[in-house]
Amino acid sequence: MRDEGLGSWPARRARMTPHRAALLHRGGSLSYAALHERATRLAHGLRALGVGRGERVAYLGPNHPAFLETLFAVGALGAVFVPLNSRLTASETAFQLTDCGARALVFAPSHAGLVAELPGLGVDVPVRVAVGSGYEELVATSPARPLDEPVGLDDPCLIIYTSGTTGAPKGAVLTHGNLTWNAVNVLVDLDLAADERALVAAPLFHAAGLGMLALPVLLKGGTCVLLERFDAAEVLAVVAARRITFVFGVPTMFDLMARDPGWPAADLSSLRTLTCGGAPVPTSLLATYQERGLVLQQGYGMTEAAPGVLLVGREHAVTKAGSAGVPHFFTDVRVVRPDLTPVRAGEAGELLVSGPNVMPGYWRAPEASAACLADGWFRSGDAARVDEDGHVHIVDRVKDMIISGGENVYPAEIENLLLDHPDIVECAVIGTPDERWGEVPRAVVVLREGASLDAGAVLARLSGRLARYKIPKSVVIAETLPRTASGKVVKPLVRELYGTP
Repeated sequence: MRDEGLGSWPARRARMTPHRAALLHRGGSLSYAALHERATRLAHGLRALGVGRGERVAYLGPNHPAFLETLFAVGALGAVFVPLNSRLTASETAFQLTDCGARALVFAPSHAGLVAELPGLGVDVPVRVAVGSGYEELVATSPARPLDEPVGLDDPCLIIYTSGTTGAPKGAVLTHGNLTWNAVNVLVDLDLAADERALVAAPLFHAAGLGMLALPVLLKGGTCVLLERFDAAEVLAVVAARRITFVFGVPTMFDLMARDPGWPAADLSSLRTLTCGGAPVPTSLLATYQERGLVLQQGYGMTEAAPGVLLVGREHAVTKAGSAGVPHFFTDVRVVRPDLTPVRAGEAGELLVSGPNVMPGYWRAPEASAACLADGWFRSGDAARVDEDGHVHIVDRVKDMIISGGENVYPAEIENLLLDHPDIVECAVIGTPDERWGEVPRAVVVLREGASLDAGAVLARLSGRLARYKIPKSVVIAETLPRTASGKVVKPLVRELYGTP
């Protein structure tokens, strides 16, 4: 069996376009030949440290060439790459490292303090490599000879954690085939070119930044310009200076760019493709970009689909504003009733997804996998309807997920921690509209009889236990929460009663 996985991509690109720039970062440039050599050396180095086939290697840090080098090195070993959200707390990170059973952790200097906390949280990762001198020494002292590990498209490549409605994050296992087919979908549907210069300001630890932007561009032989964080003014400057052609982001990112003082004079003439996902795109934002001669293409996806599912074509970006688009070329969707029978035209139902980009299941969670995968179809948990032209409209989030600035926030995770407070007997977390972030969490709580509550103190208790974007921005005290006869909180009614700004 030959190597068909992502780990073979740098070698395949290096034999075609060895001198073309693959990655640009902080003024430095890495060619495809150099990327191939460094990823190969890193793979040998990790193998010498005890990383073998099927073992998990986690990465913690912002966008950096080392992220992609590690991804390709791990893939070449037949091991499994686990990108960690660099915004999470030490305890949240510890859970994911323990759950995946990480053999190695590659981390950025910015997260050295968090990594130092892990032993105190009971986390033992045998191999730790700090990006910097230690990482560079490992690369420099390891051989560059070809690896001999066959990897197939059905082999697991990534575990990306996505929070569940039970509050415990689940690891979506994405195969080499899932990621490859998703990249092919993007290439077909966006018509990307070999001279693409993509601005990668969206975090690579998210499936969208990796799967909808970086991997398709690298497969095509384009150049990824990596930014460690999003700053609207910097993005506008880099677009002009680097002649960027392709940008992916969440609506908040595009909105902040348009609100920046430098927007009116910004040189955007190089831009060809702008894709937006993570939340619905307001029509006003579409109009703002149209005024500059630019088209924002909205998409819809999920980690479990690596992640592309739907995309609005360039020619329909305005006429189908509000739509999530049509399925990617090699992806199919159905909208069904609870009994899985097809809905009538215009009727809302649950969106199901199928295709070679859909995951085989969650990491070591057979029950959760069986609950969402049936006969090759993934149950998204999102309610949708299909219009007369075949465009899919997402009408609600069945799982009550909140999307804040492109980050998924799952209420149950927050609710579980709020209920630890001695004076809170019931709670429900809902999303409320926010001009900057789209939505932000709000906690609706019922207090113990005779108790009073300091909202600031309640939220302060969550600091360090949850990422900042997950912490509610407001607290509302209610006498009671609406419940069904079986005792379940009726979230739509909670939103109706307490969801106004």
